Amino acid sequence: MSETDYRTIRQMCDDFEVTPRTLRFYEAKELLFPVRDGQKRLFTRSDRARLKLILRGKRFGFSLEEIRQLLDLYDRGDRQLTQLTKTYEIAQDRLADMERQRAELDEAIDELKEQLKWGAEMIKSLKAKETAAA
Repeated sequence: MSETDYRTIRQMCDDFEVTPRTLRFYEAKELLFPVRDGQKRLFTRSDRARLKLILRGKRFGFSLEEIRQLLDLYDRGDRQLTQLTKTYEIAQDRLADMERQRAELDEAIDELKEQLKWGAEMIKSLKAKETAAA
């Protein structure tokens, strides 16, 4: 690999809009494996691809353990079939969870709107009584 294939921690932070602490955390969790050059961490193309998948997985609500398992399936030698199949299954489950959460949130929003409508009517009524009494 040439030196241009490596990215420093600062470059990774800039490229992916993450903090150095985030990168060190993922390294400590053995999700990223930067090359060490003295005190410097140098990230490979593989690390960049892994970080992209980690961030996407986190955005979709995958746990770090699920992400680790999916990343570990990459080198199976079956042209990513196992990894893609497992990712697809987890993503289907996550989508069902998200849709259930959205339905619950929609219901809570509708209920809160009704409460606000009732509150507004009560305030209007009480103000009208106060004005009439004055």
